[in-house]
Amino acid sequence: MAWFYLIVAGLLEVAWAYAMKRSEGFTLVVPAVTTVALMIASFILLSIAMKSLPLGTAYTVWTGIGAVGAFLVGIAFLGEAVTLMRILAATFIVIGMTLMKLASSS
Repeated sequence: MAWFYLIVAGLLEVAWAYAMKRSEGFTLVVPAVTTVALMIASFILLSIAMKSLPLGTAYTVWTGIGAVGAFLVGIAFLGEAVTLMRILAATFIVIGMTLMKLASSS
């Protein structure tokens, strides 16, 4: 169950990053409030996952999901650049998350 909570927490991190971008520096109320609510939910689920997962593994996977997810959302919804270097960087993040998962005993 901890891995489920961790994955959902990571997906919520992607959502709050997108909402933060849409808040235009917290000048728009609805996206700003959405950002804070999603952050809180993400942190709560991360903390639940950390009850049984190692800190390094949980945090690496959470931030990795957020980083790669935000990268993909930026491309899909915000017209951000798709370059070989950016794809390679995201690939290395996924490799790192996979290795952390494999190294975890939980």
